[in-house]
Amino acid sequence: MKIMFSAGEASGDMHGANLARALKELDPEVELLGMGGSRMADAGVRIIYDIKNLGFIGVGEIIRKIPFFFRLRDFLLDTMKKEKPDVLVCIDYPGFNMRLIKKARKAGIRVVYYILPTIWAWHRSRGKVIAENTDLAISLFPFEARLYEQIGTHVAYAGHPLIDTVHPSMTREEAVRTFGLDETKRTILLMPGSRLQEVKSLLPVMLDAAAIIAETVPDVQFLLPEASTIDRSLLESLIPQDGPAVHIASEGVYDMMHISTAAVAASGTATLETALMGLPTLLIYRVGNLTYWLSKVLVHIKSIGLPNIIMGHRIMPELWQNEVTPEAIARDMISLLTDGTAWQKRHEAMLAVRREMGEPGAVRRTAATILQFVKENSTA
Repeated sequence: MKIMFSAGEASGDMHGANLARALKELDPEVELLGMGGSRMADAGVRIIYDIKNLGFIGVGEIIRKIPFFFRLRDFLLDTMKKEKPDVLVCIDYPGFNMRLIKKARKAGIRVVYYILPTIWAWHRSRGKVIAENTDLAISLFPFEARLYEQIGTHVAYAGHPLIDTVHPSMTREEAVRTFGLDETKRTILLMPGSRLQEVKSLLPVMLDAAAIIAETVPDVQFLLPEASTIDRSLLESLIPQDGPAVHIASEGVYDMMHISTAAVAASGTATLETALMGLPTLLIYRVGNLTYWLSKVLVHIKSIGLPNIIMGHRIMPELWQNEVTPEAIARDMISLLTDGTAWQKRHEAMLAVRREMGEPGAVRRTAATILQFVKENSTA
């Protein structure tokens, strides 16, 4: 059995790696290949295109890269025709993968889509594309599965994989030593995202906020995870020499969350991860003006953070676009550092997200669903 992946971001690389391990556990003979990153490679996937070369965000930036994406799509399609996988598993990354699945289906390749486009938030037209061009869609949320079923999609609900994976691997003492932190100080985790443009846009404003925070709260330190898609040299170049010290770490992001007091995180999977860890978090979201204008027109919901959407109300504060300033970020973080009641209230709200998301075992259920799908269709 041969399974090909198409994952395009750090979160997709993480989900792809966990899925690959589960597939290998259930069927050690399965052959895995595709587009992904270092985590997927470590999990036994033969990487044919490294997503470290991807780092675009926003409509304007992507428009300039359209010829590149066409070439990449054609390369993956040629690989499918040569390798003849039993199934193509697309993981998130809808702007690219939704075009790839159309070509794959025309080439006779069966398609599974894992981590579906958020038609409950915006781009509802994408649901029709999924229904028409996938053989199986695997949903993370019950409400999402129902929406896709209503438009004629063959969909399976397996639960959310983060329930299985979001937990620390070290004790607090071990993590403090590993990341070179001062155990007497409180830690703020800075998470500017995993895409190049995202990091360039958000990290400087986070660092300016860090300087304000450090002036007000002296017993604070800052920790910056290094995403697998971002070079450390870039992060180091953005950190001012005259600002507060920022510790960069490349592994153990859940251990970083475990020992942190609060976090500032770019909108995306990271905000759901911090919620599952019970870490009080401020969500920030800033993109190009064209992308933001389109989102205001197309988005159907009042909050963009997954924890807020899951809970049905805003438990995690959100700063959008021009609201993302050093002063606004610092104000929220200082409140959490100096007001124990405010910290406890947000901490408890984060913990409620894990209770809402259901039972563990989602990754293994997803792997079993894919293997069963391939077996049924290979004998059909």
